[in-house]
Amino acid sequence: MSETSLFKSVMNSTFVHVGFAFLAMGSWAVFANRAHPMPEPLIAGLVQGTLSGTITLVMKKALEALSRKLFARQMIKGALFLPPLIVCSISLMVLVGAHLAAGTPELAATIALPFSVAFGYACLYAYNLWRTEREK
Repeated sequence: MSETSLFKSVMNSTFVHVGFAFLAMGSWAVFANRAHPMPEPLIAGLVQGTLSGTITLVMKKALEALSRKLFARQMIKGALFLPPLIVCSISLMVLVGAHLAAGTPELAATIALPFSVAFGYACLYAYNLWRTEREK
């Protein structure tokens, strides 16, 4: 296996994406809550890491399914805007609910970065799906 194909294989790995999301956003949550006594930052990090990994795993498939259904119903403009709005609204509710339940002290700071990244990804991926479908 060449270095290029190995790199592509690793970069396309779901496990790598989920693991990176867990580590990156879990670390962010620990940092965002660093002013509070342990174990609060650690709990926030574990909650956010788990949520980010799960959201990463589910978001792509949900965007694809919603887009496909809207195109099947000839809702062309809706297929551009509705999938990211629906997926991100659900993600935001899950993030807020889970962190409230976990008692995360810096709720807004903890979810701001992960939600922003997820929202940006959802919008770009939905646009790519929409553009690809329109070109058919």
